[in-house]
Amino acid sequence: MPASTVDQYLAALPEGRRAALSAVRDEINRSLPAGYEEGILYGMIGWYVPLSSYPAGYGGNAKSPLPVIGLGAPRSYMTLHMMCLYIDSPLHDWFTRAYAKSGKKLDMGKGCVRFKTLDALAIDVVGRTLARLTPAQHIASYEASRAGRGRSPRPRRRPRRLRRRRLRRRRLRRRRLRRRRRRRRPQ
Repeated sequence: MPASTVDQYLAALPEGRRAALSAVRDEINRSLPAGYEEGILYGMIGWYVPLSSYPAGYGGNAKSPLPVIGLGAPRSYMTLHMMCLYIDSPLHDWFTRAYAKSGKKLDMGKGCVRFKTLDALAIDVVGRTLARLTPAQHIASYEASRAGRGRSPRPRRRPRRLRRRRLRRRRLRRRRLRRRRRRRRPQ
C-alpha cells in the first residue's frame, strides 16, 4: 500500500536510504522560503505551492497543487525531481554552473537529479537553489512556461535536413560495421 504521510514513506525505506533522504529532506525544509507545504505527491515526498496560494493548480487541475520539488527513492538510487529547474531556464543554468563548481558529478535529466549516496549529492547547491525561489517567483515561471512566453522548457526539434543527415550517417555506419563483420567471419 502506498504511503499517505512522509513518516510512512520514510519508514518503508531501508535504513541507509532513510538516513540519506532524511538529511536531504532536512536541508530542503531549512532552505525553502515560507509559503510551500510538504506532503506526499506522486508517490514520493513533495513540496508544493498549496491550492490556497495558487487555486488554478498544476496543469489547470484545481485539485492538484503546483509542485516545486519531489524527493524519492525508486530503485537503486534516489532522486530529486526539481520542477523549479524544468520550468525556469535561468535557474536551471545557475544550478548546473553551481553544481559544476562544487566538484561533484551531476547526473541529471531535464529536472531530475539522480544520486546513489548522500556524498554524491551537492546538498548545499540544492539548498541555495531552493532558497532563491519564492512561491510567487515559482508561480510566475510556471505560468510563463504554460503560456509559451520566454524560453520553452522543452528542447526544439532539429530541422528536418539535420535529422535526415544524422539518419544517413547512422545508416552508413551500420553498413560499414556489417561489412567489417562479414570480412572477419571465417568461412
